[in-house]
Amino acid sequence: MKLKPAIALSSLAVLVAFGIGVARAQPVREAKSLLLDLSAEALIDGDTARGLLKEGIPAKVWKVYPEGKWTFLSQVDGGLTREGICVVTARVVLLPRTGTVRAVLWRPEKRATAFDARAGATPEQCKALARDKLKEAIAGVVASLVKT
Repeated sequence: MKLKPAIALSSLAVLVAFGIGVARAQPVREAKSLLLDLSAEALIDGDTARGLLKEGIPAKVWKVYPEGKWTFLSQVDGGLTREGICVVTARVVLLPRTGTVRAVLWRPEKRATAFDARAGATPEQCKALARDKLKEAIAGVVASLVKT
């Protein structure tokens, strides 16, 4: 069976258009490290929390737990009470990612929590306490993963 030239050209045009559409639909490459943050914005912003994670996780950890297979999640909650007490809880969790899609699974491998309360703290002092507790939680997870 022989195709007419007009049908062959239109079929070729459809295939080319489909190929261009598929090429455009490719997902954007994600960053090598995936650091997640679910913190209260009143205490610490997401960029600061991710920066502390990036700074606090040494290269030794990424050698044992490669970035494509693992991710870290940070979460800082709390704030000032009506009585003026700053209450902060910081948690860091190491989570696996799936093989093909690289989706994060809630199956914590390691986790650490640090908490504190300080009476008479100003909002700035409470934010500083939140950063300190997040650093402490990061250090706790790192210490459980590799020898420093």
